[in-house]
Amino acid sequence: MERNFSEQEIVRREKLEDIRAFCNPYPERYEVNYEISEAAKLDDDTENVRVAGRIILMRKMGKLSFLTISDITGKIQISIKYDIVGEEKYKFFKDNFDLGDFIGVCGTIFTTHTGEKTVRADSFEFLGKALKPLPDKFHGLSDSELIYRNRFVDIIVNEEAKNNFKLKYNFIKEIRRYLEDNNYIEIETPVLISKPSGAIAKPFISHHNALDIDVYLRIAPETYLKRAVIGGFTKVFEFARCFRNEGMDSTHLQDFTMLECYHAYYNYKDNMKLIENMLKEVVKKVFGTLNIKIGENIIDLSKKWDVVSFKDIIMKYANIDIDKYNTKELLLEKIKQDNINLESDSDIGTLGFGNLVDLLYKKVARPYMIEPVFLVDHPIELSPLARANDDNKKITDRFQLVINGAEIVNAYSELVDPNEQLNRLEQQARLHSEGDDEAMVMDMDYIEAMEYGMPPISGWGMGIDRVIQVLTGVPNIKDNILFPLLRPTQKKDN
Repeated sequence: MERNFSEQEIVRREKLEDIRAFCNPYPERYEVNYEISEAAKLDDDTENVRVAGRIILMRKMGKLSFLTISDITGKIQISIKYDIVGEEKYKFFKDNFDLGDFIGVCGTIFTTHTGEKTVRADSFEFLGKALKPLPDKFHGLSDSELIYRNRFVDIIVNEEAKNNFKLKYNFIKEIRRYLEDNNYIEIETPVLISKPSGAIAKPFISHHNALDIDVYLRIAPETYLKRAVIGGFTKVFEFARCFRNEGMDSTHLQDFTMLECYHAYYNYKDNMKLIENMLKEVVKKVFGTLNIKIGENIIDLSKKWDVVSFKDIIMKYANIDIDKYNTKELLLEKIKQDNINLESDSDIGTLGFGNLVDLLYKKVARPYMIEPVFLVDHPIELSPLARANDDNKKITDRFQLVINGAEIVNAYSELVDPNEQLNRLEQQARLHSEGDDEAMVMDMDYIEAMEYGMPPISGWGMGIDRVIQVLTGVPNIKDNILFPLLRPTQKKDN
């Protein structure tokens, strides 16, 4: 295949032949005894320090050169002196090393007169040639599309991007630690499923050749985690990769990481306490504060979080009483009368009452919910897997945690009555057959599992990518995805 190279790329490729005459440009291994971040904290005169990394800065001079190497843990300066490594090795370094190349160094720690910890190289080895140059070190990548396609370059040159991803994985680590410290057990559930159940969403469809059946990528792990509760797991959770074949925007992706967690004998109010305590503890550990700056807002997570009903929040922002306009026909007519323009991938005329209420709330209320709020009393049509409220069968025992206009957590007192669950799924299946692509389909396997008996359960789900987007204030959820799916470029396809 014919390829066009820049002048810098041509020069780098030509250097490969000179490097091969001296050593292998792509060696098998290099033994290190310190991470870069550890080496940067060592006392002066520590000897035999072996580190390796990518060269991100370099100043080649007559008989003394300085370079900075880095990896995800940090960076450290290296000095290479003519009279220590020898004439031949020093010339090899000056002639063949470029920014982006990998180097392994063995030497002694000292501090320069400017106060920078440095490894004085006694020896070094070439560990890998970068055939493409890095972007300008002062500007890095600026085009968002280019950043998403070349994330590996972005985290080389962009310290902020690197720190954001470290923060994300520290957040996941601390959430996992919190749950395990509270005796929750992490399990795995299927990604390929025969019924797209567990949430109201449009699934991805594939075909299983060996079984000769159509299968779906899971939209949620919920029904399988509940099967685990049926089997005796009283506290269970999973960080699950989920897939929903729906619209893409700055806060939604079709594939994302969902944390779901279930506790036997809890109700949704118990999980409100768990979520508030857990997030306050984890955010404090990861961010060092509970006053989080998001855009122009500073959100204080330390105070007691408010609770508001679905009915009240829509009344507040749209002056529509969903108890009065309690069918999809009545509500749709009222929405049209009030000139409220709802946005949906589906024809809103095909939506059920619950999905229509949810769409209305997302349009008129959610963008203005900045401080942490637990939203409760969802219409039962919107929650086919949630337990009906004992005092009002038209609403469910459910909450959503909303922060800065984004839904962070969705939680239920779970429906454990198999007969009622069957009725709900029949209603969902009817809506699905009438054109509501997001309505659930019948799942008799799950119904039969429920018929073996379920204890009282409360469960919750949290979109990891979404909560990190909210807490870091980045404009697009892709900014927190290492390698988001993008449309292939025509040039590379050809």
